[in-house]
Amino acid sequence: MRLFGRETRSNNKSKTTYSFEDAELAKMLGVQIDGISNESAKEATFYTCLRIMSDSVSKLPLKLHKGTSDGTQKANDHYLYNLLKLRPNANMSSSTFWKMVEYQRSYYGHSVVVIDAHKRGKDAGKVKQLIPLNMENVEIWIDDAGLLDDTNSIYYIYTTQKGSKKVEYKFKNSEVLHFLGMTADGVQGMAVKDYLKTLVSNAQASQAYTNSYLKNGLHSKGIVSYVGDLDEGKQQALQERFKRLAGGINNAGSLLPLPIGFDYKAISTSMADAQFTELSELTIKQIASAFGIKSHQLNDLERSTNGNIEHQQKQFYVDTLQPILTNYEQELTYKLLTSKEVNQGYFFRFNVDAILRSDSKERADYITTLVEKGVITPNEARQLIDMPKFDGGDKLVVNGSYIPLEMVGTQYDKDLKGGE
Repeated sequence: MRLFGRETRSNNKSKTTYSFEDAELAKMLGVQIDGISNESAKEATFYTCLRIMSDSVSKLPLKLHKGTSDGTQKANDHYLYNLLKLRPNANMSSSTFWKMVEYQRSYYGHSVVVIDAHKRGKDAGKVKQLIPLNMENVEIWIDDAGLLDDTNSIYYIYTTQKGSKKVEYKFKNSEVLHFLGMTADGVQGMAVKDYLKTLVSNAQASQAYTNSYLKNGLHSKGIVSYVGDLDEGKQQALQERFKRLAGGINNAGSLLPLPIGFDYKAISTSMADAQFTELSELTIKQIASAFGIKSHQLNDLERSTNGNIEHQQKQFYVDTLQPILTNYEQELTYKLLTSKEVNQGYFFRFNVDAILRSDSKERADYITTLVEKGVITPNEARQLIDMPKFDGGDKLVVNGSYIPLEMVGTQYDKDLKGGE
């Protein structure tokens, strides 16, 4: 299988230039929109929610761990450790990889990544690279009749264009990572874009109305009454004159001169009367709610304080990110590790410390407490704040006045016996 490759082209062939607004370029980059158009994806709230979800996952380091009887340790000697941490494939860093995967999972309801493994040689079976597919070109087939393989086998059909021909790749369930969002059957994801189609259209209409209102210099529609009669040509000339004198940003707040015998009355409903702001805020909250985004993340700080923003951030992790990350971790552990490695205690886990990290004082107090209570060693504490180890710092320390639980009260027995 070769999804990534190069084509040798002679210099005398014509070249095609694409702009970032070009639909074909967007499709090649995996951001072609269906149901909601490319323009709809640029709607501020919808785009912001996609960006927040993608950025939130992409900034979290993914580590391979190994659990033993002595605790959990990073398995940095395993070949998958650096593959997932640094570069899952030749074209993407780990951050870019997870940003694309999470974007497609958030937008389409699921994301499929091909596991490109070595077929032969001493590395046979080992993962070579992970290639995320454009979900626009992926179909999921369930062989419920057992025509191709065992009953209810799942196949992923990826269609791509090679020159003038369409080429199909067929992948078994064991050959891909399948990350799901909302799902009703555990196989097919439910696209949030389908649920939000009406809401995004409403938001776009609101934005278009606002833009038009501002471009017209906050000038509302009205009726001009006058004495006498005008033919159609003079009526159009009168309309153009009023647009020139009253319309546009440059004329905002200026006086409107009217000829003798003319009277102007506004007839359009104002933004306040139409409760425009309230309806726009409701649409924003509904879109954010579908993604699990908190209000302060959209710069809505009306009910936010310095104290509750941290709580909301933790709530975002618990309510929104934790189920997503658990889905990723379980799929990676099951599909990329062998049964033997799983039994040996290997597993993948995202480091969420970047999200849950408190302010400097709270973090210092927390780490100090762990050291003083003998939970972690001084060197482990220094590692948490990116400081080097020092000699003698690998031993647990604790307050010398502490005694074992079973010895509590024995000192009083000695005092009594001494008194007798």
